[in-house]
Amino acid sequence: MGKRRQQQVFPAFDSEAPQSSPNKSSESLPVEKAVVKERSASQESDPPVSGLPQTLADKTVYIVDAHALIYQVFHALPAMTGPRGQPVGAIQGFIRDLATLLSEKQPHYLFCAFDARGPTFRHEKYDQYKINREAMPDDLRQQIPGIHEMVKALGIPILMLEGYEADDILATVARQVDELGGEAYLVTNDKDCRQLITERVWMYNIRKDSLYDAESLLVDWGIRPDQVVEFQALVGDSVDNVPGVPQIGPKTARDLLQQYETLEGVFDHAAEIKAKKRRETLMENRALAELSHELVRLKNDVPIPIDWEGGRVGGIDTQRVDALCQEFGFRRLADRLAKLDVSEAPDLWEADYQTVATVEAFTQLVETLSRQQRISIDTETTSLNPRSAELVGYSFAWEAGKAFYVPVRAPAGEPQLEVEMVNEALRPVLENPQIEKIGQNLKYDIVVLRSHGIHVRGITFDTMVADYLLDPGQRNHGLDDLARRYLNHTNLPIKDLIGSGKNQKCMDEVPLDQITPYAAEDADVPLRLATILEERLREEGLLELFQTVEIPLIEVLSELEFNGIRVDAQRLKKLGKGFGERLEELQKQIHEMAGSEFNIDSPKQLAKVLFEDLQLPVMKRTKTGPSTDAEVLNQLAKLAVNELPSHVIEYRQLAKLKSTYIDALPTMICEQTKRVHTSFKQDVAATGRLSSKDPNLQNIPIRNEEGKAIRSAFLPAEKNWMFFAADYSQIELRVLAHFSQDEALQEAFATDQDVHAIVASEVYEVDLAEVTSAMRRSAKAINFGVIYGQSAFGLAKSLDIDAEEAAEFIESYFTHYQGVDEFLEQTLAQCQQQGFVSTVLGRRRAVQGIRDFERRQGSRQRNMPERIAINTVIQGSAADLIKLAMLNVHRRLQQEDLRTRMLLQIHDELLFELPEDEIPQLRELVLEEMTSVGEMDVPLKVDLEVGENWADCRPLQ
Repeated sequence: MGKRRQQQVFPAFDSEAPQSSPNKSSESLPVEKAVVKERSASQESDPPVSGLPQTLADKTVYIVDAHALIYQVFHALPAMTGPRGQPVGAIQGFIRDLATLLSEKQPHYLFCAFDARGPTFRHEKYDQYKINREAMPDDLRQQIPGIHEMVKALGIPILMLEGYEADDILATVARQVDELGGEAYLVTNDKDCRQLITERVWMYNIRKDSLYDAESLLVDWGIRPDQVVEFQALVGDSVDNVPGVPQIGPKTARDLLQQYETLEGVFDHAAEIKAKKRRETLMENRALAELSHELVRLKNDVPIPIDWEGGRVGGIDTQRVDALCQEFGFRRLADRLAKLDVSEAPDLWEADYQTVATVEAFTQLVETLSRQQRISIDTETTSLNPRSAELVGYSFAWEAGKAFYVPVRAPAGEPQLEVEMVNEALRPVLENPQIEKIGQNLKYDIVVLRSHGIHVRGITFDTMVADYLLDPGQRNHGLDDLARRYLNHTNLPIKDLIGSGKNQKCMDEVPLDQITPYAAEDADVPLRLATILEERLREEGLLELFQTVEIPLIEVLSELEFNGIRVDAQRLKKLGKGFGERLEELQKQIHEMAGSEFNIDSPKQLAKVLFEDLQLPVMKRTKTGPSTDAEVLNQLAKLAVNELPSHVIEYRQLAKLKSTYIDALPTMICEQTKRVHTSFKQDVAATGRLSSKDPNLQNIPIRNEEGKAIRSAFLPAEKNWMFFAADYSQIELRVLAHFSQDEALQEAFATDQDVHAIVASEVYEVDLAEVTSAMRRSAKAINFGVIYGQSAFGLAKSLDIDAEEAAEFIESYFTHYQGVDEFLEQTLAQCQQQGFVSTVLGRRRAVQGIRDFERRQGSRQRNMPERIAINTVIQGSAADLIKLAMLNVHRRLQQEDLRTRMLLQIHDELLFELPEDEIPQLRELVLEEMTSVGEMDVPLKVDLEVGENWADCRPLQ
């Protein structure tokens, strides 16, 4: 099966955003100014237009209240970062909505109206207008320029003018469309826009995919569109700080307008109103109502140039859209936007791909390969699991545009070569370290070929790893993506070969005339990419890191994946029975507490039980109602009002462990090896950390009994062998001490003191002997939280203390550890200046969105890019060190010809299996290599444990 299917992709968040009230603010929008910058009395006539059509009959025009929609998606969607650590969630959500309008509504014209920076004419009339609006959040402010760039690239005009609000622009465009006989759809939920409704002007709710018209208004407010301004002038608007008339609510306003028609009519007849209080209120506040009337009435004659020709849908700048999607990390959205443009640039791809299916041709191919200095290789297989996959064919390339495919399994009746013969003939080439091997995700091919008895040597370039190193924040480093980005080429889609669903084929069922161009391309594309990527690595100063750490690490990770780890299926079966019984018991208890049976796994049913039946307080809401996530359940459990939330927490934890590990692991045991073979991903975590998948063996809990029980099912493969674990002690804090040069922190590590206890004694101002376990726990939370920008509120929540006390802890910490404070500030300042941060080995990550020094002062809380920058330096450096350790330990194991096998890397820990008599030798080897990596100014400490299974590992004396 093609390796392209194996690239792990982290798609952009793509679920519908919930409804929420727009929280619009015109404050501090960093956008360009409109052409018309000042107003004058002479500009109160019709605004200038560009190419205004003579008629818009049978034409649909959509006008987006952009600011309102942006706020909506920003607050509705979870935080999302781009490749450079910049917040991009609002960009993704807003552009996705525009894509929905373009694809589903297919308007003839589309415009986006934005609020401009600074006060409007309404502020001139009433200086308290919108006085209570909060400033735009920093994480949203940073995304506005990106939104503008994307909107422009989609060929959608941006309408914005100083002194006016987006609603006024909507009113202006809507009037013109109405007058020219077109249909105007105002994409907004803003109630102010109800005054614009006519027989040809509607409001459109993109969340509900519904229209709001005069009939809807009559149901809601009991008035006509032409009475909306009068209605709002009476009622006022607390959100915009429009005063209205005191004590006049919606029902009263409706009744008055139904009787007297207009605002003027209401006040002309105010003296006739029988209710004394209402009569006096109206008679005393006519001026206030008239002011409110001016504030809520939208201007439909804004003097802004409207580019009608530009507003015609279809002028998408495909290349610019694609470049921006790459910058922001939008893969799925990029595919969606590409489909909006019917015109596609020609793919100027020239290639000669040949099938080698005869012994004579194959013999000549091997001879030619053996003379090359550098070849690109790829394999086609029967499975995504490299340890159990069977070879279907080889692909080779050494000259751009020319590649060869060698089939060893093919559909019946088609030519193929005998696999053993092919393997033996290729062995001298593939195992020759002097012939450089390049490719995409070569670790997969190495494991596949080693499973077939071939030890590939001479790996020098992996395009996936190279691209990851160049842009670690990028979500996708797959071959299809790289071809599109660097070569402007679209690879042949694998789904065209094998299909999908029940009718999906295996690769050995694909005819040769179809598989050859696909497979050969998988060798040709990396060859073409290597030259480009190598030069970029050199320019970025990353080539040495690539050649000395990341490429050699491929061999180590291949070894780990090939080895796998033994899992006791019978032990898991027994655990599954126990977990199942406990889950049934918990389910029964939860139902008894609730007073009825319900689906505990259903958030909706659980919410009803918690918040309606039991009347527990709602802590947080989502688009579907009250949240029942882990954070909410923990808060409810702390209230100790009802035991049901704590039981649900335990139920969820057990159910997840059972499904993820106890039930799943036995199905993942390789039939050939009787072991589980995880895949270590080198191209996922932007910090440089390795991740594990299929199965993820880095997430098995170690501190609770259930996690330990699962770990007890992991055993050494051979009789009388043991597990040996080597774990860096407090590696990230040691990295912090190294970078910050804080004397107190360095002294604590130099003298091998309990750093958490030391910090506790400093923060609480007590002697070290007086530090309690609770104090140490608080200090530990500070050590691992505050340095990443955890706020006083966040620390208070984690420690269950009040925010004021947490704030005092934070200030006390930085007072005693000023070197840490200075280092964090220096890191952010340098990142802001150069646009990236670096780890101890020079690994880089681009980060955008660091605030100016003045804006960072007065608050310890960091925004998302600032947290990412600091985390990358510290956690990324720790990842560098463990990678160096793996390389050194692996080399020593080979040099000393030990039977010991490295099995797993769990972030800061390495796990081995070995015969008991090799424990002393491995102990010395590991301590020497792991404590000597990097040039650190603080000593590195390694905790060693041994045991008969993973759970029973105990400190090695």
